Amino acid sequence: MSQSADPSSSQKIQSAADIYKRLLRYSFQYWPLLLLGVSAMVLSAASETGFVALMKPLLDGSFVEKDPQSIRWVPVFLMVVFVARGVATFVIGYTMSVVSRGVIKSFRSQMFSRYLSMPAAFFDHASSGDLISKVTYDVEQLAEAAVNSFTVVVRDTLTVIGLLSWMLYLNWKMAISIFIVAPFVVLVVSYVTKRFRRISKRIQQTMGQVTHVTQEMIEGNRVVKIFGGSEYEQAQFEKVNEHNRIQHIKLVVTRSAGTPIVQILVGMVLVGIIVVATRAQDQNPVSVGVFMSFMVAMMALLTPIRRLTNVNAVVQKGIVAGESIFAVLDAQGELDTGNQSIERAVGEFAFNDVSLTYLGGEKSVLKDITFKVEPGKTVALVGRSGSGKSSLVNLLPRIYEPDSGVISIDGIPISDLSLSSLRHQIAYVGQHITLFNDSIRNNIAYGELRGSDDEAIIQAAKSAHAWEFIESLPDGLDTQVGEKGLLLSGGQRQRLAIARALLKDAPILILDEATASLDSESERHIQTALEFLSKNRTTLVIAHRLSTIENADTILVLDEGRIIEQGSHQVLLAKDGAYANLHRLQFGNQHSAAQSGPQP
Repeated sequence: MSQSADPSSSQKIQSAADIYKRLLRYSFQYWPLLLLGVSAMVLSAASETGFVALMKPLLDGSFVEKDPQSIRWVPVFLMVVFVARGVATFVIGYTMSVVSRGVIKSFRSQMFSRYLSMPAAFFDHASSGDLISKVTYDVEQLAEAAVNSFTVVVRDTLTVIGLLSWMLYLNWKMAISIFIVAPFVVLVVSYVTKRFRRISKRIQQTMGQVTHVTQEMIEGNRVVKIFGGSEYEQAQFEKVNEHNRIQHIKLVVTRSAGTPIVQILVGMVLVGIIVVATRAQDQNPVSVGVFMSFMVAMMALLTPIRRLTNVNAVVQKGIVAGESIFAVLDAQGELDTGNQSIERAVGEFAFNDVSLTYLGGEKSVLKDITFKVEPGKTVALVGRSGSGKSSLVNLLPRIYEPDSGVISIDGIPISDLSLSSLRHQIAYVGQHITLFNDSIRNNIAYGELRGSDDEAIIQAAKSAHAWEFIESLPDGLDTQVGEKGLLLSGGQRQRLAIARALLKDAPILILDEATASLDSESERHIQTALEFLSKNRTTLVIAHRLSTIENADTILVLDEGRIIEQGSHQVLLAKDGAYANLHRLQFGNQHSAAQSGPQP
């Protein structure tokens, strides 16, 4: 089956307009607030035009003609305009902020949900820093494009239309000159748009690199300190940090150059209007009020034009971020096509001619794997590193999908089972322990185990030999384990993971070197507990230390993705093959291949 998990494999959205429309749909979910905000934008644009329009009666009526009506009412109208502008500004700011944060929350929730549903191969081919950057930085860029830029485009476009309409009303001959420079403005904006998009894509990539390098340093700080890697890590960070700085500077230069060019073009029109108006004064007299109102409108145009030019950078960054995020949202998640379910499996499972090749890999990591495990039996997997042991156990809960062959539980192909039903049958303890920054209680009773009573949690902890250290802690089960459980020792973390598996009480148990981090005494206790538990469940064990699996019902020896030997401990020793060689390497010559059982 195809391991479709690469983000780049999802269908790309080609058109920037399509991306922007899709962004706006997220904003339109809050249409009542948007409608109120747009109404306020109309009021804001009208107040801007109204202020300019009042310049004519203010100068002609109040100062030139001394008209009492103008003297009485113009100040009142001016006050109304300023109040309307203030109210509109508040409403726009409030409504658009609420919509913006709503869009950000929606995107982040969808991204997090999508990450939860993606197959393991997706994470194998993506940098964790890049994935985190998408949820933090990229989503903020989307909100800027979907909401804040929308505000600028609507409000300032309406303002420009209002001002141009007023100027045409005052003197269409003077106003027509503005349209002469419009094609040049369009050319400038078009060039700037393309450059903005190129630079924005580079900025997005560098943000992922900055996050990735920082995360690696934080997670590997002990290795960095002990092996003297501080200078190297600093140099790596400076490299990506400088790259990010340069791209931002390029964006600023482009934006800073585009705006003045547009303003210069508008300024040329302004100068031309002044020259034309003053020279034609004798033939076509223009009143002081008309001229000043026209000039104020002309000057007022500069601000919305500047914002409209600058908003292009925001839109292009949002479109680039949208392309990146929609690639994830549109990517194929885990295939959950099964429609059957099992309340509690008997525990029989079988692999029949199963092969696996990882996405992007050329060589199969598993080839023609066939074996069957009876309910309640323990099967151990041994072999050199890279022989395919972990890959094999990851197929059972469908962490990966096989290329060919059938895996079944109780005779039912696992592809016919829903993922939730399948995984409900399996408990897992890996060699790399995953604990969350939460209490011991919530780490043992995690996920579907939430709601377990303390009695059951304590019993699981006792069976895992974890209760002896838990009860000695000041807060007991409420003790916080810290990020990744780093406030606990390696052995303590391992025992909590085993307690979690025991609490689940699933019919199938996967142990991937589950006692690796335990001291000898704890390992003996855990081994005893696991042997007792194996009477009621089917256990699949990966072991590097052969002493931990000598009592397994069947041992499968893997080499280069194939099963080359299988049988009990005694049978495999008697064969004097690969397993016997592994045994001799671990225990020396005190065990000969002819021995029939383990030494005490």
